[in-house]
Amino acid sequence: MMMAIPAPSMAQTDLTTLDVPFLTLRNNTGSDEAGDLFGGARSGLIAGECQVRALDFGNLAPLADSAPSFIQEEFLDVDQVRLSEPADLLGEIEASATAGEPAIYVHGYFINFEKGCRRAVLLQNNANLGGRFLWFSWPSDGAIAYYTHDEADLYWSVPDLADAIIELERRFGSGVDVVGHSLGARGVVLALYDVANRHPNIRLDEIVLLAADMDFEIFQRFLPRISPIVNRITVYVASDDEPLELSAQLHGYARLGEGGNDVASLEGVEVIDVSELRTGSPTGHLYHIYSGSVGDDLSQLLNDGTGAAERRNLEQNGPNSWLLLQSDQVD
Repeated sequence: MMMAIPAPSMAQTDLTTLDVPFLTLRNNTGSDEAGDLFGGARSGLIAGECQVRALDFGNLAPLADSAPSFIQEEFLDVDQVRLSEPADLLGEIEASATAGEPAIYVHGYFINFEKGCRRAVLLQNNANLGGRFLWFSWPSDGAIAYYTHDEADLYWSVPDLADAIIELERRFGSGVDVVGHSLGARGVVLALYDVANRHPNIRLDEIVLLAADMDFEIFQRFLPRISPIVNRITVYVASDDEPLELSAQLHGYARLGEGGNDVASLEGVEVIDVSELRTGSPTGHLYHIYSGSVGDDLSQLLNDGTGAAERRNLEQNGPNSWLLLQSDQVD
């Protein structure tokens, strides 16, 4: 089934189209607008692929290219959505997985389906994960005032996320990577805790927690339970992450993705501090999609399986922590 948006004007012709396979727990709205096909209500698991079109602005392209990264995101548009059964989608990925085992990505708070498709494409490109990227979209409302509602929907989604991780490992083996951003990183940790309890012999590869909106001390308590089932856990932090500062004030406890925590106490975890970077993110929270330096580091980690001690542009600043330095070659 394909849902299409109206054709662009002559001033906005196709430059390229990019596809992202997804699993979602969002309700199907039946909308004719591809970006609005899924809402913020809870539903059973649905699979598909969203096609995102990047626009060519013709003679205005140099001006568009010089725009800040967070503005360039607006030059992407969800063009079509193809629906399929979850088992069929995973079968397609399994049959065509020439780039390696899947990396499943879980988004954060304040993300509707349309924004989620665009940002999934940006992360897929920034970290060079084409061919192995799978987006897991839980029913965030996409409304800035609905943080606690999003928290509830995230918790509701954890069992299905755990089931998806288990099924990916069953199909692809121990090379599956799991990536979470912001509130989605909290969901990843909770899902891994569930997986570890239900399937203690399962093995996963890289776990990446980006700007994690999770109580630091709760993560400390969960860490010994999830470490045995994964190859490595990498946590990205920043000292100027404004949404995490607000979350810390709201909850009364430091967030895992904030700088300044006692990260040396996180045994076996590699911590990457991006505070020194020009991230391209006005809030300091979206460096994973706007910073080429972060994308390059993620590619080394997820595609090459390289630990922090061997990756370029990292400077060790603690027993298990590194500063990520600016790379003008990718930014």
